[in-house]
Amino acid sequence: MSENQNQYYVGLDIGTTAVRCVVGELSGDNPLPTVIGFSRVANSGMRKGNVAHVEEVAGAVVKAVEEAQRMSGREISYATVNVNGSHVEGVSSKGVVAISSPDRQISVEDRMRVEEAATVVQLPPNKEIIQVFAKNYRLDGQENIKDPVGMHGVRLEVDTHIVVASTPALKSLEQVLARAELQAAHRTVTSLAAAETLLNRQQKESGVCVLDIGAATTNLVVIEDGEVEHIAVIPMGGNHITNDLAIGLRTDLDIAEMAKIKHASLKDVTGETSFVVRGEEVRFDRDMMRIIVEARVEEILEYADKELKKIHRSRKLPGGVVLTGGSSKLPGLADFAKETLELPARVSSYKHIKSVVDGMDEQEFAPAVGLMLLDMFLGPAAEVSFIDQKDGMFTGVGVSLNTILGRFRRHK
Repeated sequence: MSENQNQYYVGLDIGTTAVRCVVGELSGDNPLPTVIGFSRVANSGMRKGNVAHVEEVAGAVVKAVEEAQRMSGREISYATVNVNGSHVEGVSSKGVVAISSPDRQISVEDRMRVEEAATVVQLPPNKEIIQVFAKNYRLDGQENIKDPVGMHGVRLEVDTHIVVASTPALKSLEQVLARAELQAAHRTVTSLAAAETLLNRQQKESGVCVLDIGAATTNLVVIEDGEVEHIAVIPMGGNHITNDLAIGLRTDLDIAEMAKIKHASLKDVTGETSFVVRGEEVRFDRDMMRIIVEARVEEILEYADKELKKIHRSRKLPGGVVLTGGSSKLPGLADFAKETLELPARVSSYKHIKSVVDGMDEQEFAPAVGLMLLDMFLGPAAEVSFIDQKDGMFTGVGVSLNTILGRFRRHK
């Protein structure tokens, strides 16, 4: 893959309302790429994170890639892309194999075999595995082994978290990329990409939840002890807040969207706010707007808490909640999430990722930047047969472009 050989990497975030493309370049002794180009193009062909109109989405992808190419001066033919939508879910699975070598020493091949064994699960015919994360291994009853290679034993087991997605949705995504004459180097879920951008090693070890509140979906990932514990997609986002405002304020959707972006807040505010639309002044009661927004945000956070309860982590994550996505810019959201979830909460920031271009919104572009980083960490698609752990990077077996067995990278 020419992009990776030339040490530049591409992340493509195909969102419900926009396609975002980020190009990063690795130079000198820098451990992380520097952003040298990005683009954001409106997308009207998606519904709730899924491709609804292939041609429209493909057109948006082409425009986004062309803009990123012009800004970066690099030709883009491959990219690491995201998979989104409520059809994405995480399930737990276990694998067991016997060690048959004469000296009973665990080899890389044995680790690959046990991780492959964990993927042998019964799935509906319309679902397929896109990623499998090995959490920990057991060897002859000894638990909490992070890497069994080199140890000696007879029975090797692994606990994994498997990410599955709808086959029709993945086929539609493939059609989009084919129409755009672009190839997917790798595919991953939106929340994992955002987490790669936003989290440091301490947060991943202590236990943290990333909430990416997008336009139509909220992506959630929980990482603890450096491992992916849970992944979920909640079918609600910023568009639902806009719809609620349109109904509650009895106004048009475009005016409701403008009111949300410019004047909505979760802080206690009183009085009226006004702005001019199409030459006319529009006035709304700010307290009424807060009540409407608060109700929907509370519902989203309640669904997030239900996901945390599934893995017994509700109110039990020392690293708290990291908020990102376009809707995370709502004033007062961090304090509101802190109170609702009873966990530390903050809005994301990733100052450690350098950029030579201005104007890239941190919250909106977090997944795209993460996809760009993963494009580097996972390497060229043709070479993903086994990615050994080096300095805490992904570890695992590359079964195909659809199944990447990996452990989440732990960088400082």
